[in-house]
Amino acid sequence: MRSRLTPLSLAVALIVAACAASATPVPATGPAASLTVYAAASLTAALVKVKAAYEATNPGTTVTVSTDSSSALATKIEQGAPADVFLSADTANTQRLVDRDLTTGGVTMVAGNLLTIVVPAANPAGIRDPIDLARAGIKVIACSDTVPVAQYAARLIGNLGALPGYPADYAARYAANIVSKEANVTAVVTKVGLAEGDAGIVYATDVLASTRVRPIVVPERANVPAIYSGVVVRASRNTTAGAAFLAWLAGRDGQAVLAGFGFRSPA
Repeated sequence: MRSRLTPLSLAVALIVAACAASATPVPATGPAASLTVYAAASLTAALVKVKAAYEATNPGTTVTVSTDSSSALATKIEQGAPADVFLSADTANTQRLVDRDLTTGGVTMVAGNLLTIVVPAANPAGIRDPIDLARAGIKVIACSDTVPVAQYAARLIGNLGALPGYPADYAARYAANIVSKEANVTAVVTKVGLAEGDAGIVYATDVLASTRVRPIVVPERANVPAIYSGVVVRASRNTTAGAAFLAWLAGRDGQAVLAGFGFRSPA
């Protein structure tokens, strides 16, 4: 017996067919999952947009971001914290986890950065040049020695001290002016922005994320490139999804988001 379509059922069938034909699927770049990403504090602002962009192209995936200093996060992972992906402001902390067999796959380079000096927006100490960081009475806010930016900063100070016109004891004078050492670079920017110190050495991208500080230009020949890297944590229940996220971040779309926040290519 031949079935018949009533006018109503025919209309519904036509609408469904039209919607199916016109719908444009969102291209997925990885399997749906709930991902926890541990990331360097200097990536905080950029990862808000990274999260939104990645979730938009991967329906059903949720990304939760936790930020702190890279060294502190590496320690948490060593202690069993439930992270799926780790993004560090250096390569030493990711390699540290690789060496302890706490990752799956290798280290992926995800971004580059440079250093700059920040002062409060009003610049009450009148700092105009990096050489001023050695001036008596200047209060420098720094990071704890284990934080990547502190290690980059030590190299920068050494490079500056070797430039013509800088005093032979520039590094010692700078060190004598440090009044506090913070847990991460975000805390340095916050304290300098509140004028609790006269200056601090941070990443160039940190200046873009704050209206309360302004930069003091660092000579290009003395600057120190920072390389950000990522790994998938072996203990993750979502290693495939974690690897897909890391590949996306290092790829064209992820790099475009990071570039919008001032990050450079890791190359």
